[in-house]
Amino acid sequence: MSLTTRILLLVLLALTPALAIQGYNEVALRTSRDAAVRADALATVRGAAEDFAQLSERMRQALDLISGDPSVRAHDPAACAAYLKRSAARLPHVILIALTDPAGAVICDSAGSAPGSYSTGARAYHHRALEAGGFAVGGYALGTVSNRPSIHFARVVAGGDATDGPATGLLLAAVDLDWLSDHLEQTLHQAETAITVTDRDGLIIARRPDGADWIGKPIPPERGVMRTARDGEVRIDEGLDGRTRVIATAMPEGPLAGVRLVVGRDSAAAFADIDAATRRGLVLIALGALLALAAALLAGRMFIRRPIDRLLRTAAAWQVGNLAARTGLRGATEFGRLGGKLDAMASALQSNTDALHAEIRHGRALQEQQVTMLHELNHRVKNTLATVQALARQSRGAEGVLEARILALSKTHDLLTREDWSGASLREVLESELSPYRTEGDQIALDGPDVALSPRHVLALGMTIHELTTNAGKYGALSVPEGHVRVAWSLSAPEGGMPRLRLTWQESGGPPVQPPARAGFGTRLISGGVRRELDGLVDLAFEAGGLRCHLDVPLEPGPSTILVPTQ
Repeated sequence: MSLTTRILLLVLLALTPALAIQGYNEVALRTSRDAAVRADALATVRGAAEDFAQLSERMRQALDLISGDPSVRAHDPAACAAYLKRSAARLPHVILIALTDPAGAVICDSAGSAPGSYSTGARAYHHRALEAGGFAVGGYALGTVSNRPSIHFARVVAGGDATDGPATGLLLAAVDLDWLSDHLEQTLHQAETAITVTDRDGLIIARRPDGADWIGKPIPPERGVMRTARDGEVRIDEGLDGRTRVIATAMPEGPLAGVRLVVGRDSAAAFADIDAATRRGLVLIALGALLALAAALLAGRMFIRRPIDRLLRTAAAWQVGNLAARTGLRGATEFGRLGGKLDAMASALQSNTDALHAEIRHGRALQEQQVTMLHELNHRVKNTLATVQALARQSRGAEGVLEARILALSKTHDLLTREDWSGASLREVLESELSPYRTEGDQIALDGPDVALSPRHVLALGMTIHELTTNAGKYGALSVPEGHVRVAWSLSAPEGGMPRLRLTWQESGGPPVQPPARAGFGTRLISGGVRRELDGLVDLAFEAGGLRCHLDVPLEPGPSTILVPTQ
């Protein structure tokens, strides 16, 4: 026997346990899944049957309630028709509610039909209800008035005040079969599950999916299981759509006796994952067999040369600076231990080299950041000094005003410094300026979303809010306890345009406002800071009830990033 033949036999022998395990798993999985699918189908059909029985009970209770109305008991056509119309409107699944005499001639209905215009005397449920002297459920019917497929629920109306007296009429309600199909479909757990309901005559009264094609038709003779299966029986057979299904049957009792519910779980869908796993297992076994055979045939020639070739190639790569190369050798053999040690050494060397390069890059980045921040700080200091110069020039003789404005500018700088001059939120700017006027009664209300502002916007809006706050504290709403200030803002993003901030400062409850005779420095600072520095719009109104200031500012930075104080 040749070496190749012996190796082939050994490979086949090694694969025998894998094939046995695969076969065992296949049988066990299919047996378990079959039991689970059968149990699920039976539970689903019983749930649907219980739901149908509850619907029947709700209809019985509704008819009991309707039968007690005086217009129904008195057989007053006009009043009865109006009452039945109102009752039907409260039951969206009901097509028609009608009252007939014992012979079946209509007395009144929710559609307003004329008395005696049609009769239900030929309907089977009519006779069953009269014979039972109570409640009965019909089968498939095409409505005389609505001309729509429906199922009828009937209840005997007794004469006088007694509920068990002689029958003076019959109260019936027609339920839409499309609604019934949709209602029962909600009890299904799986999308591929089908449900079919037949009446006493074997006609289909509910079906999902493709219900419109089957309503009112009998189950075909070739689908015998669906026609003859007993209550609680589960079989595997073809459904109405020709697909192999796990079919479970339930037959309610009581008023629904004779009704048959059939639920079919799609067999292919139920076992799809198991079939896929079986195919994958067989493919993997076949591939494993081929790979094992190839490895066995090549092992004699490659056992020594291949590890050495790997070591030489990896060493050559390290020699030219490629420290990411690895031998890939593992295991307890001499070559495996040697390759593992060499790979660990290369990994450590590569890690140290990468850390060194990262540290160099980080140092360069920090250096570039410092240069950028120095330039930015230089611009901001020049700008701040120019702003202070303008404030001092405009506030001569009013040291308190100058000190307050410089303090406001300082507080704004504090906000920016905390964020490394990357900006600040609008709410932080407002809280910073308004915090001295916060009281237990809280005269101040802030309303708006979180908005991140650039340093340029923070400085300009900070000075603007400071001027408004100072004016309100001296002359406006914040100068008296009953005054209120409400600041509201929002963002808008016109299509194709830059986002804009819209802010409204509204005072109320303060002293009467008198428009100033001339625009002071504060007013010019508010208008100029927003218009010139931010290219925004300012609407400052000195209304009698309180000052109102509306700002409309674009948030995208303009061409200039240096704040120049308004003169």
